[in-house]
Amino acid sequence: MQRFTVNIKLPARTLTGALSAPNRGAADWGWQGLIAYGCHSLVLIVDANTAQTLQVLERHKASVVKVKWAKENYHHNIGSPYSLRLASADVTGKIIVWDVATGTARCEIQEHAKPIQDMQWLWNQDASRDLLLAVHPPNYIVLWNADTGTKLWKKSYAENILSFSFDPFDPSHLALLTSEGIVFISDFSPSKAPASSGKKVYISSPHSSPSHNKLAAATGAKKALDKVKILISNEKPSAESVTLNDCLQLSYLPSKRNYMLLLYPREILILDLEVNQTVGVIAIERTGVPFLQVIPCFQRDGLFCLHENGCITLRVRRSNCSITGTPNEEPDPDPVQELIYDLRSQCDAIRVTKTVRPFSMVCCPVNENSAALIVSDGRVMIWELKSSISGRNMRNSSSSASPLYSPVSFCGIPVGAFQNKLPDLSLDNMIAGQGTIAGEEQLKSSFLQEVHLKFLLTGLLSGLPLPPFAIRMCPPLTTKNIKQYEPILAVGTSNGSVLVFHLTSGLLHKELSIHSCEVKGIEWISLTGFISFATSTPNNLGLVRNELQLVDLPTGRSIAFRGERGNDEPAIEMIKVSHLKQYLAVVFKDKPLEIWDVRTCTLLREMSKNFPTVTALEWSPSHNLKSLRKKQLAAREAMARQTVASDTEVSSVESSVISLLQEAESKSELSQNISAREHFVFTGADGQVYHLTVEGNSVKDSARIPPDGSMGSITCIAWKGDILVLGDVDGNLNFWDLKARVSRGIPTHRSWVKKIRFAPGKGNQKLLAMYNDGAEIWDSKEVQMVSSLRSGRNVNFRILDVDWCTSDKVVLASDDGCIRVLDLSMKPSCFRMDEQDLIEPAWCPYLLVPRASLALKAFLLHQPWDERYSLDIINIDYPENENIKNLLQEQLNSLSNDIKKLLLDPNFTLLQRCLLVARLYGDESELHFWTIAAHYLHSLSQEKPAKATGTAILQEELVNPLDICYDILCENYYFQKFQLERVNLQEVKRSTYDHTRKCADQLLLLGQTDRAVQLLLETSSENAHYYCDSLKACLVTTVTSSGPSQSTIKLVATNMIANGKLAEGVQLLCLIDKAADACRYLQTYGEWNRAAWLAKVRLNSEECADVLKRWVDHLCSPQVNQKSKAILVLLSLGCFTKVAEMLHSMRYFDRAALFVEACLQYGAFELNDDTKKLIHAVYADYARSLKLLCFKQGAILFASKAGETGKELLTELKQPKEEVAQE
Repeated sequence: MQRFTVNIKLPARTLTGALSAPNRGAADWGWQGLIAYGCHSLVLIVDANTAQTLQVLERHKASVVKVKWAKENYHHNIGSPYSLRLASADVTGKIIVWDVATGTARCEIQEHAKPIQDMQWLWNQDASRDLLLAVHPPNYIVLWNADTGTKLWKKSYAENILSFSFDPFDPSHLALLTSEGIVFISDFSPSKAPASSGKKVYISSPHSSPSHNKLAAATGAKKALDKVKILISNEKPSAESVTLNDCLQLSYLPSKRNYMLLLYPREILILDLEVNQTVGVIAIERTGVPFLQVIPCFQRDGLFCLHENGCITLRVRRSNCSITGTPNEEPDPDPVQELIYDLRSQCDAIRVTKTVRPFSMVCCPVNENSAALIVSDGRVMIWELKSSISGRNMRNSSSSASPLYSPVSFCGIPVGAFQNKLPDLSLDNMIAGQGTIAGEEQLKSSFLQEVHLKFLLTGLLSGLPLPPFAIRMCPPLTTKNIKQYEPILAVGTSNGSVLVFHLTSGLLHKELSIHSCEVKGIEWISLTGFISFATSTPNNLGLVRNELQLVDLPTGRSIAFRGERGNDEPAIEMIKVSHLKQYLAVVFKDKPLEIWDVRTCTLLREMSKNFPTVTALEWSPSHNLKSLRKKQLAAREAMARQTVASDTEVSSVESSVISLLQEAESKSELSQNISAREHFVFTGADGQVYHLTVEGNSVKDSARIPPDGSMGSITCIAWKGDILVLGDVDGNLNFWDLKARVSRGIPTHRSWVKKIRFAPGKGNQKLLAMYNDGAEIWDSKEVQMVSSLRSGRNVNFRILDVDWCTSDKVVLASDDGCIRVLDLSMKPSCFRMDEQDLIEPAWCPYLLVPRASLALKAFLLHQPWDERYSLDIINIDYPENENIKNLLQEQLNSLSNDIKKLLLDPNFTLLQRCLLVARLYGDESELHFWTIAAHYLHSLSQEKPAKATGTAILQEELVNPLDICYDILCENYYFQKFQLERVNLQEVKRSTYDHTRKCADQLLLLGQTDRAVQLLLETSSENAHYYCDSLKACLVTTVTSSGPSQSTIKLVATNMIANGKLAEGVQLLCLIDKAADACRYLQTYGEWNRAAWLAKVRLNSEECADVLKRWVDHLCSPQVNQKSKAILVLLSLGCFTKVAEMLHSMRYFDRAALFVEACLQYGAFELNDDTKKLIHAVYADYARSLKLLCFKQGAILFASKAGETGKELLTELKQPKEEVAQE
């Protein structure tokens, strides 16, 4: 007869709990939309939208200290697909680079055996996508190729390196935070180690600053700023002024170039790196809660700050015009000129205790509108920013902060009041940029709406409580219970609650607070009920309070099983439920055994005082239920016969049985309640094995077996079928075959056997044994070991409890606070993410196979299909197998309703769609490309009619410039305005002569000659530069545009430049309005960024475009290889045809085709033969790439647009299907 074992497929998984101290900084939120964080030696991957754990990566042997997602700043295609890459580093200095979807390691990196201090992927991915820079203590930085694990270079520095930050505007700049100060590196390159040892700057701690003891608000703030001026110096500070460098974090501001923030517990300093000077301080009052971490935003000039009480605050920089913004008060005669960040929103704090502290905060890099807090007890709280538009009159006039306004545009393009928009999509769609407000007259116009921001908790994940645990799996799956079976695990915890987990999803099903002390054991009495016991700590007599509760899971009702008993008695050592769940044996420490009836909660027998003490006990799997049932059926039949025929010949035996049964059935309506006979065995302290029988309410002693001499004191027994296994304190296992009457002892040499259990399933004779130092699985048929797990050898945790989940999976609870479901090899392993059943589908195209994720993208981008907007991919001609199609449909269904509404909106333009899809895919390079493309295509299409009518710059363009985070790519007028504001601020903050000189130089380049002269004349007569500066002031005031003076100055300038005084020569050229020449010289000497800056602030648009086009050629050259930046510069110049050509030549066919389509919609191409040829080539190549993805309908669409070029392809695509099948 074939044995029938059903097995619900349970994935191997890990339920995690509290974090360990080294995990504090190990968290990252990737462009891929997932959060990764370290928990002991594991790395957890969480989906932020649905707050579900998608993956647990297990390979590190020590606590994880850093995790970092790879950047997605490159063009994705079938060769370089969307994939989940993550680097994690641990305390022993090992770095593992993961392929997260499959749970496998791509490579492992080891240099030294000390914890990695910091690591980052390089953000500029034009040359290579796989470069990872890591700080190996104490003072090395090493650049790794994270795909192959090869070391590219290594460099050491004089001080210990604590962390570092890349300049987000210049890939060759990097700042190291060291134990003494900051080291600026300006020659960073992937190809070779930096040659110089960097520029050192020392920080003296700001604790001397009086921002701690604020006096009156105004004077205190000003004094604080005066003090802060002395913070940064190039000389080493004197010994008494150096306090320990308690700077917690250093980070470049991604929202504007050359600014950096330093985080201290009680203040954040904003530094302007052009003059190395503090230009803003965010200080906390004496009663406020100190900072732990800060994340600067890119899209707007804002900061997410985490405080020690777990509160996350968002601060946004006040825009400059707010000084004139309040007309009813008289203007402040002396406005404190500095960067002010106003608190705009804050979330609730958590309750901080000894074991519960906020560990770290991560922020969504794609949308910057949500932050996640990781708490030391294993919780992850996801807070999302929501914006609400407030009416004009609601304005609270007392708040000093200027109002925030909602942006005019949505997804890069200005939208009308009635168009569909989703303001909470991202930070830059919630609040307008710094350049938005040009003054009072805009406020009066109607289209600026004031917004308020608030945090909303949208996701919460909680971990297991602190160990120890007692775990017990519910009764196994059988053919009878297959309809209602659910794999449920009960976990008893030290605080008296029992957690019930659903193991198919790994989610907490219920938390039941049942006991008041530590739960010691749990036994199931049905699929929906269990008995658990807990014992309090012993008093001085060694007595405890025993709690034994019977719990019904569906209702959560629990009753005290032993009634009033339980106070001041010896502790319960174990409870065992009989095989048919009829009886319960309760074993005490120094008190005789009790036998209870589970169904009626009555005590059947309390053993006598002289009863032997029980060391181990097990119920027999054999019973007489079947024979009883047979008898019962026979009796029923007889009863039926008797009543029908009223035969008097019924034998007397039968009648007596019948009368007994009638009595029994009248007593209990349930015919189930027949008491079958069950047996149990237990061992005494002397090693004797006793065999007892329980039937109804009688307990009989039936046999004794003398002890086996080779065994020590027996600690546990397991019995299944004809095999009985005993384990003892010395680690011996004794296998008894009851049928063949042979016994066999096996010494495992593993010390005390804590627990042995047989696996469920008919004929499954596997045995799980737990020891002090691990666990083993044995096959009791063959009497040989299947697998073994030993603490300290192959794992670094201790095992607290074990059980079987299914016939081939075990569950282990360990002291690192985790519960692991493992297969028979007991090797902790990761699973494939696509094999997992999620309760709620999560949007993550990165999990699809490359072909499918790109096809899905094309499907979303080229709506409508056949004139219909639809999100059903099933209707599309896409000859892919059903499985993949269903996966794609699942992904589409998991999008939020708001996003679906946008995607299906016919008024949602192509450019907006491209931007939205770039956000959905977390594609950094697409996001930047389409933001700038949308901005300039839109503004140029607005300018054309304006030029025709000859009006000035449009109102709209003034109100809605590209934000300064795009730096060189912004409109010139806005760039100039920003640079002037910056210099004004630098000027206010002047403290040294050097600083003043830098300001004067900057003012000269910006053409602000009068102000520059004032600064030059401030030089004191003792200064060595006194004479030089005075002459310079005279020169600046007297420069005329007469021929001879101009030619002289030009000659002097060229000589200066030739002799190595580049900056001075450029200044002179700017004085005589020869800035175009100055730019050319700067470019000749390799100062490309400086030249671009000067061109934007000094030249008219034609000359500026010439300079920038030369820069583009330089960026495209093979030794520089920054083509992605070059394309963005061309977009900002409006050279759209050139952009399309470049995209096509770089084989970015999808981006090229979409861009060409957008340009045609906006009329940005002059249609002649050349452009037509280009357009057809782009479309044809794109159609071919869609054909590679098997996305037939898309390929046909673009082949038909490609004119002559696409004809051949079109006929090939439209061929009947049979030929394709033959291929």
